[in-house]
Amino acid sequence: MWTLQDAKNRFSAVVDAALAGQPQEVTRRGKPAVVVLSAAEYARMRDAAAENRGSFISHLLNFPGEPDAPRNTVTPRDVNF
Repeated sequence: MWTLQDAKNRFSAVVDAALAGQPQEVTRRGKPAVVVLSAAEYARMRDAAAENRGSFISHLLNFPGEPDAPRNTVTPRDVNF
């Protein structure tokens, strides 16, 4: 794990390690901030996520619950203007 200042000072080493297949974590103010990884690894992860992701319509259709569940009927109250 690198601090932000160390990662800036030794950016070539961060990139070389990421290209060697070792994602590099960088912290800012002691908290995890970013991960540097190779472009090939990023593309692999992006493609894997796209394969597992369905369409928005399929997401809605797979929503838990009964599709024909009765809806509550709410009647508005009377308002005097």
